[in-house]
Amino acid sequence: MKLGARIFKTGIAIILALLLAQLLQVPSPVFAGIAAIFAIQPTIYRSYLSIIEQVQGNLIGAIIAIIFVIMLGNNVLIIGLAAIIVITINLKLKIGNTIALSLVTLIVIMETPGDEFIHFAIIRFSTIMLGILSSFIVNLVFLPPKYENKLYNKVSDVTEEINRWIRYSIRHASEHKLLKHDIVKMKDEIIKLDQLFLMYMEERNYFKKIDLVKSRKLVVYRQMISTSKRALDVLRRLHRYENELNQLPLEFQNVVQLQLDYLINYHEQMLLKFIGKIRTCPNPETQDQTLSKQELFDQFLAQHKGLEDPHSPILFHSMQIIASIIEYREQIEHLETLISSFQSFHKEENEVIVAEE
Repeated sequence: MKLGARIFKTGIAIILALLLAQLLQVPSPVFAGIAAIFAIQPTIYRSYLSIIEQVQGNLIGAIIAIIFVIMLGNNVLIIGLAAIIVITINLKLKIGNTIALSLVTLIVIMETPGDEFIHFAIIRFSTIMLGILSSFIVNLVFLPPKYENKLYNKVSDVTEEINRWIRYSIRHASEHKLLKHDIVKMKDEIIKLDQLFLMYMEERNYFKKIDLVKSRKLVVYRQMISTSKRALDVLRRLHRYENELNQLPLEFQNVVQLQLDYLINYHEQMLLKFIGKIRTCPNPETQDQTLSKQELFDQFLAQHKGLEDPHSPILFHSMQIIASIIEYREQIEHLETLISSFQSFHKEENEVIVAEE
């Protein structure tokens, strides 16, 4: 099991919450530690949003608890009814993430002895808010990981895996069932890419110039992810329509192989160009051997003129492969445009750290 930054931050937040509660001589400091667990977040921005939601959720739990105890008492059935109402209100206000801590606040307050109920309710509520505040402090002090580095390295790793399988597939070297399993895994990795992109997008900068650079980087990274998705789409169609592609003339299969080899190389070079590893575009000699999008499509249509059945599924299925290749190329070309534009204005402002093996 890999220990991440969030695990350490959670532990530190619990320690801080308990220490503050003991320093302030708050009764039952354990509730501060419990609250700290719920409030820890991976980014400062999410922590800011979380503390607002947690305050709202805990106010709801505390108010409902006080009202129910005063009006109906604290019978276990009453507590259950109050919990249902708290959950309903949180969902209506679209702060479902706070339900767990709201219920903790509700139960803690409603189980408080009756003589000094209001006084103890305020103390319990303050103790829980102390835990939330401790988590917020930890999120501010212990800066989150640099999500740009994680995002780029993830894009690079996922793209490398997809491209490797494309090379195997176009040469009929892949094992069908194994590739099917790995395509599912790669889809999951793409979902993680989208999540990392959101994390990076939520990182806040405090200087206007840096914000401008980041806004342009966001466009580039969004296109990187889109291009990787198109590469996965090519792989998926190669896998699904493998038999149809094999029934095309060998000469055209070689054309498709050459086209994909060129695009894979082109894609990899764009990723390296973004971090300044290379300056060159795809090899002009290789580029001369490939076809334009129109030429590729025309050659594809020419393969089907001699078909006895013009409605053969081979035509429609193999057309999907060619269409995905053309779209993949368009995405890479757009990525190159964005990277070139970014580097023309911010050539020295790319600080991506490539993961070392």
